[in-house]
Amino acid sequence: MAARALMLQGTGSSVGKSLLLAGLARACRARGLRALPFKPQNMANNAAVTADGGEIGRAQALQARAAGVAPSVHMNPVLLKPQSEVGAQVVVQGRVFATANARDYQALKPHLLPRVLESFSHLRGDADLVLVEGAGSASEVNLRAHDIANMGFARATETPVVLIGDIDRGGVIASLVGTRAVLDPADAALIRGFIVNRMRGDASLFAEGMRFIAEATGWVPLGLVPHLPAAAALPAEDAQELAAIARERRAGGRLRVAVPLLPHVANFDDLDPLRAEPDIELLLLRPGEPIPAPCDLVILAGAKATLADLAALRAAGWDIDILAHRRRGGRVLGLCGGYQMLGRTIADPQGIEGPPGEAAGLGLLDVTTVLAGAKRLRGVQGVLTQNGVPFAGYEMHVGHTEGPDTARPFARVDGRPDGAVAPDGRVAGTYVHGLFAHDAARAAVLGHASELSYEAGVEAALDALAAHLEAHLGIERLLRLAR
Repeated sequence: MAARALMLQGTGSSVGKSLLLAGLARACRARGLRALPFKPQNMANNAAVTADGGEIGRAQALQARAAGVAPSVHMNPVLLKPQSEVGAQVVVQGRVFATANARDYQALKPHLLPRVLESFSHLRGDADLVLVEGAGSASEVNLRAHDIANMGFARATETPVVLIGDIDRGGVIASLVGTRAVLDPADAALIRGFIVNRMRGDASLFAEGMRFIAEATGWVPLGLVPHLPAAAALPAEDAQELAAIARERRAGGRLRVAVPLLPHVANFDDLDPLRAEPDIELLLLRPGEPIPAPCDLVILAGAKATLADLAALRAAGWDIDILAHRRRGGRVLGLCGGYQMLGRTIADPQGIEGPPGEAAGLGLLDVTTVLAGAKRLRGVQGVLTQNGVPFAGYEMHVGHTEGPDTARPFARVDGRPDGAVAPDGRVAGTYVHGLFAHDAARAAVLGHASELSYEAGVEAALDALAAHLEAHLGIERLLRLAR
């Protein structure tokens, strides 16, 4: 028998759908239910490698972790990875399928729906419950034709919907009631109830608001969820959330780490363990903000469009700051695309990440990179070359890097050399993501001892999220809505 399904949609992006679904998945796990996450279409450059050798949105990997299952490409069959303001790489069931601008993608969607339904069917055959997450806003009626992410999917599968609004951003009454007003009646009929998320202060002050929304829409109020500070320990999915984090400055750490935020930053959850460290001052810098002196370490994070981000780095003047930091004896670490930027040149002759081209890198490592060949997607085990500290992580990149400095590899990964280190050891690069999540490896790379157990903290945050939802949502009533 196919599993039941329930879909969480939102009045807009970043209303908390992903974390609410993760909390529900953890609550279902505590009930002995096998609840699998599913997002038909996601747009994010924060991705995860799956056990079946593909890639999905990082949020779905976190939701799988909350549910106690291995992530699968079927949990996010369509992943859009932006490479420009108007275009994105289209990943289908874990593999690169096409590159399309926004208009071309609209024409492509009808051809993707069968793949989405195939993945949904696959999960339903292996679960008690499938928890489905919508994308963006349920009220985007201009995109309703051929929709595969929200009401189009719900209608195609007759999946009941719970709509989520975010009171913290303001206008939640209008956003929920307005969604009801603009939806096609057949779409609106699938919405069974609503949740108001991220309430701050006295919840009783919004009791009348909950009643008004229920009367105006005919939807069942399923809960008013207070803001949960502990959720900040969980990985952010969207680079917009990373920009918000950048505004939260924590001064006074024993180690100051600066990270320039580039337009196509990818796999930025690499930085989460650093943000969690109480003795690290992590500076996520926006354009116009210089890399400060003194600074212990500059990290260049991953990039979905390396040449474009290298140009943006230079436009912001950060190349000058990094070279000055290096002359002062500062350390620099490049992760994946950031590693490629540290070399002498980067070439993209086939236009894999944008228009074909070549550019000079920062010249801090004696290596060159050519973007070519198939994308490497796999989990890895390795040891740091300097001290033999073990770690696990994953690779997600296109291209090959070679040159004299690779004779001093940063690590040995699955028995082969990875990355490069400058002769004085103060500049290094690696293709491995997830390195800092391992406490011993993080301490070794940073030269910073800590009592933080990062992975235990993520588990504790997921448990706290589930307990929070148990206290503020009618979870049993919500689960009874699944069909």
